[in-house]
Amino acid sequence: MRRRAFLAVTAALVLVAGPEGSASPTPPPGFLDAFTWKVDTPRFGGFSGIEVAKNGRDITVLSDRGAYTTAQITRDEAGRIISIATNPMRTLQDAEGAALQPGFSDSEGIALAPDGTIYVSFEGHARVLHYATLDGPAKNLPSPPGFKALQANSALEALAVDAAGTLYTLPERSGAEQKPFPVYRFKGGKWDKKLQIPRLGRYLAVGADFGPDGKFYLLERDFRGLAGFSSRLRRFTLGPKGFDQGEVLLQTPVGLYDNLEGVSIWRDAAGHLTATMVSDDNFKFFLRSQIVEYQLPD
Repeated sequence: MRRRAFLAVTAALVLVAGPEGSASPTPPPGFLDAFTWKVDTPRFGGFSGIEVAKNGRDITVLSDRGAYTTAQITRDEAGRIISIATNPMRTLQDAEGAALQPGFSDSEGIALAPDGTIYVSFEGHARVLHYATLDGPAKNLPSPPGFKALQANSALEALAVDAAGTLYTLPERSGAEQKPFPVYRFKGGKWDKKLQIPRLGRYLAVGADFGPDGKFYLLERDFRGLAGFSSRLRRFTLGPKGFDQGEVLLQTPVGLYDNLEGVSIWRDAAGHLTATMVSDDNFKFFLRSQIVEYQLPD
């Protein structure tokens, strides 16, 4: 996403008129919070993935430049974000323990496995890396032939792992609005491509997670040029025959938020199902790093 010059130009034009457009769109039902996250360091930003701990405070956030950070959220009595204490940005490593090099560092999706290890998917040079800890060397997962055929700059954006430790990833684009998104599943040391998710219109897949309810959640984005972004969150049940048709839980008005790319599903202290999303500021001063939260129906 960060390599698309047209995005930077048109987003700048949108923000000349105001960060949320002239009409001041109203958030959909379930809105909890939209926190603008600022840290004064050049490496901060470009966030494409997020994982929220069960306590709702500890987070791990992935940048699309091969870096990550951890942070601690302070919330008020209503659960809204007051502040975020952010640790320094750190660089992801390759299998030899060296920093990821340009061309191989376009990290997009992050998934925390039940055993505490972490998976990271990449858009440029499509692949998935496995980390015992994010500050250590990676293990290269095998790549199926289909990864090489994915569209340039539209590869493995969304990544999720289920309660059994099975990994699921899908590309940003399906190839056409009428074509379903192909889902690659990694289980038992092998990939298969037996699953797919129905596509609805022009929205593109950018983030995914399995919630504590066992459901699969897909975050999607539609870029409307001068008007800005619209985001959509869909929920699916995965059964023996694959994913069902799903349901739309959330669709934001165009221009309400910036480029939401990462999603994590968790329950708050009262048991409410919560979606926490993070936006990619594209490392541009006119875009924002935002943490956006919604309460979801069970």
